Amino acid sequence: MKIGVRAHDYGKMEIERLAAVLHDEGYQAAQLALPKAFSGIDTYDDITPEHLTRIRRAFEDAGIDIPVFGCYMDLGNPDDAVRGKAVDTFKKCLTYCKEAGAKMVGTETAYPRLTAEEKKVWYPYMKDSIQRIAEEAQRVDAVFAVEPVYWHPLESIAATLDMLRTVNDPQHMRLIFDASNLLSDPSIDQDAFWNDWLEAIGSHIDAMHIKDFTLDADGGYVPALLGEGVIDYSAISRWLHENRPDMYLLREEMVPAHAQKDINFLKNL
Repeated sequence: MKIGVRAHDYGKMEIERLAAVLHDEGYQAAQLALPKAFSGIDTYDDITPEHLTRIRRAFEDAGIDIPVFGCYMDLGNPDDAVRGKAVDTFKKCLTYCKEAGAKMVGTETAYPRLTAEEKKVWYPYMKDSIQRIAEEAQRVDAVFAVEPVYWHPLESIAATLDMLRTVNDPQHMRLIFDASNLLSDPSIDQDAFWNDWLEAIGSHIDAMHIKDFTLDADGGYVPALLGEGVIDYSAISRWLHENRPDMYLLREEMVPAHAQKDINFLKNL
């Protein structure tokens, strides 16, 4: 397994500086959201060919893979203008991704936390967005990945399988798996829950986000160090060793002061 991190958890820096910092911490991979990670890039419209060349060179020199080029867009929004801008931005990033040396462009399917009824309303808009992105990915021969989240339109195994069947292109559409974004109730049998998910969609996963959390008195999400929250990674670890020992494990919500403790957890995972 290759140990990585969401790069902007270390703050916004010059391209070469951030690559060097991640190398020195011991990472093998990084997820890059360019406007959040790099000085001089504040929006996706600011990205230039020079930026992409510098990113490719700096991260290659540092020995750090870029499994995910982050472009998280509001793909299910019923507002045509919002959704259209999201799809157009994502399409541009398919080309940027290849030029930067990244393996795939990653996204969730919405921004806000949606009610059950809102998820039903947003779902067909999300499907339309993903189908249009898939067409562009096929045209430019790039890869994109979608991340299921329980409060978004792509919320369940059934919804994810439906989307995979609709696109029907595993060469260009992949998945990002984030246990913390799927676990709505920590009291459930997590072994069974993760086994169900991984049996259903495991062959489509090319990266995992690894994080942990606890709940406050109001049931709110509180980030935690790996292994100190509610996520039971036992079943996920078994699946990785049996099926995907080459998986990218990308730490999200990293606190740099505790990086080495989390990296050790990832190595043991």
